[in-house]
Amino acid sequence: MLPIGLQLYTVRNEMEQDFEGTLKKVAEMGYEGVEFAGLFGKSAGEVKALLEKYGLTPVSAHVPFADMKADIDSVIATYKEIGCPYIAVPYLDEEYRPGKPAFAETLAEIARIGKICRENGLTLLYHNHDFEFVKLDGKYGLDVMYDTVPAEDLQTELDVCWVNVGGEDPAPYVLKYSGRAPVVHLKDFVMKGREKPKKLYELIGIETEGEEAGEEDFSFKPVGYGVQDMPAIVAAAEKAGAKWLIVEQDRPDTGNTELSAAEKSVRYLQSLA
Repeated sequence: MLPIGLQLYTVRNEMEQDFEGTLKKVAEMGYEGVEFAGLFGKSAGEVKALLEKYGLTPVSAHVPFADMKADIDSVIATYKEIGCPYIAVPYLDEEYRPGKPAFAETLAEIARIGKICRENGLTLLYHNHDFEFVKLDGKYGLDVMYDTVPAEDLQTELDVCWVNVGGEDPAPYVLKYSGRAPVVHLKDFVMKGREKPKKLYELIGIETEGEEAGEEDFSFKPVGYGVQDMPAIVAAAEKAGAKWLIVEQDRPDTGNTELSAAEKSVRYLQSLA
């Protein structure tokens, strides 16, 4: 089994209330590494010391695209000090997405940022949602991105929930990027039918227009508790040359807290070993 890390966005409210205590609990659950989504006011030095204290490996960090564009040198300095080998573009605002006028600008910026990361010993990743699975001249926007930006400057961080919601079988899609998939996001879910809820992204804290999605329409689940074929996905990640599996659950489902959901995920994955 590949090493398992936790995207700390999963436990963001716990992190906000008790940064050190939550890291301790994450380590005690059996997670070997963490991926950041903000540092909750802590300095890079403080974070590095706490990770060492609890034996957690800093894997990667989700950093807003706007922050990378504005000051990539500062971003690199922070996460290099912590010890992360990867930083990831976590999300694109609508204007920058495939099929929008600024997508060409997005590709150019990602290539620029990725080159700077590489020159500083870090690797840039791109974390997808489902909106990248729009077709541009018969090719998915996500594939256009990876075909346009050289692999040396951009690696994949395939989120298998959003790959599935986007219409693709996650395991073969991970295999498609063999050698370019160092970090794979494991995320499980249930969805009513194949029709995506109108306000799906409100479930991850992003306001959109349309009818609100309820848990009966779409719900994130602990890994192994939803519709995903996780054994096949894990096997594909291993075959593709992944170095880390990262668990993420954007919000806890009914009956779970942030921490209990994270623990169920790692327990399930440990049972596959």
